[in-house]
Amino acid sequence: MELDFDSIVNYGIKLGAEFIDLRYQEHLYESIVLDNGVVRDAGVSFTRGLGVRVIIGDRVGYSFTNIMSDENLKLTVEKAVKIARYTGSYGSVVSMEARNMVKDRIVSHYGIDPFDIDYTEKIEILNLVHKKLREFKEISSITLPYAFEKDRRVYVSSNGDFVDFTRRMIGFGLRLVAHSNNTYESLSVSESTVGGWEFFKAFDLEEYAASNARLLIESLTAPHVHPGRYDIVLDNEMVGLMLHEAFGHATEGDIVEAGGSVLAGRIGEQVASELVTIVDDGRVPGGVYVPYDDEGTPKLKVFSVENGVLKSFLHSRSTAKSLGGTPTGNARVMSYNHSILVRQTNTYMLPRDWGVEEMIRDMRRGIYVKGKGALGGEVNPLTGSFTFTSGPSYIIEKGEPVKLVKGVMLSGIILDTLKRVDAVGKDLVVKTSVFGGCGKSGQMVRVGDGGPHVRVRGFVLGG
Repeated sequence: MELDFDSIVNYGIKLGAEFIDLRYQEHLYESIVLDNGVVRDAGVSFTRGLGVRVIIGDRVGYSFTNIMSDENLKLTVEKAVKIARYTGSYGSVVSMEARNMVKDRIVSHYGIDPFDIDYTEKIEILNLVHKKLREFKEISSITLPYAFEKDRRVYVSSNGDFVDFTRRMIGFGLRLVAHSNNTYESLSVSESTVGGWEFFKAFDLEEYAASNARLLIESLTAPHVHPGRYDIVLDNEMVGLMLHEAFGHATEGDIVEAGGSVLAGRIGEQVASELVTIVDDGRVPGGVYVPYDDEGTPKLKVFSVENGVLKSFLHSRSTAKSLGGTPTGNARVMSYNHSILVRQTNTYMLPRDWGVEEMIRDMRRGIYVKGKGALGGEVNPLTGSFTFTSGPSYIIEKGEPVKLVKGVMLSGIILDTLKRVDAVGKDLVVKTSVFGGCGKSGQMVRVGDGGPHVRVRGFVLGG
């Protein structure tokens, strides 16, 4: 039964709220894991609940519930009002930038609902992939996850906003271990999309599995790169990882507001090569679909950097007010029982005009750094420092990628790295994942990242 959102909002106003907004969520997640040929996990989880935010003066109160009775919903509003009214100097202070009223209902595109597909068919697909991978004698462990998510969110406010948005995501992954001559290597990869079961109709799972198995087996005997300074080409995945982690977090308004960003106070400055334009966009093909944030604000296509110049931070209504910006649609929550944080959606670099082969051929010698199987790393938004480990990559000699090497360690300062970019490809690729996302302050949200291939001169690599 649909909730009477208007009556909940009106009750908050009656109790003295100057502003009230509601975040209702229905979240469904289906997961199957085939572990070395055995179904270890197969189930569906479902949660729903309502979060209430109340503002009185400049004080804010949050409360939430997963019990949808009229009596309990009123009690939840009452708690939020009490928190805003009585916490005094100990409570959260908030002032929000105004925006136009929004009303919309939107459902992300899908062709076939995965819940119309029998479990036996889903497990059989995983079994076929497992059977294919067993052809490779060096593969000693095979874990195959499948996941489908349906996430419905309704935002209602006392300003008249009403946004009802549902997103479906689906994905498949591989977690492989290879073993030969007392050497072990592992590889974890996945592919996801915003859509439905048609994803599997267009995806050659067996070839995907086999090509990744071959890469992993080849990496068993691959050498390490000698540490030093190299010209490098970063592939689409590695560009996305670096931009999201090392640069994107520093553009989040709440981090800037708290004094934790290397970009604070630098709007209008040249922070990257003139070839670099970085965007945060909730509607880019291949990425996670976020047409509205969890404050009901339409997601803008934000040019954080344009032709090397820092142009904008990412904002909630609150950080836009305090930092003198515009609400960009980046106020997000993990679920109904969490408070607003400023989060990225899809962070990527806009393409230019270089071909990948042209870029590699022009550099003569260096490293082709690949993101497949990358292990992540550490970043510090205050200094812009980062450390990542790539997936298996290639040595470039005489303008050709000639030899596979094990994943390389990349360490540096992101602004220095972006200023060393001297070629940007035309092959934009953005990806997302239904298996995870970005974590911040205990909240995980779905994100996407990517870009074209990018060349960086004089980058220091570890082994």
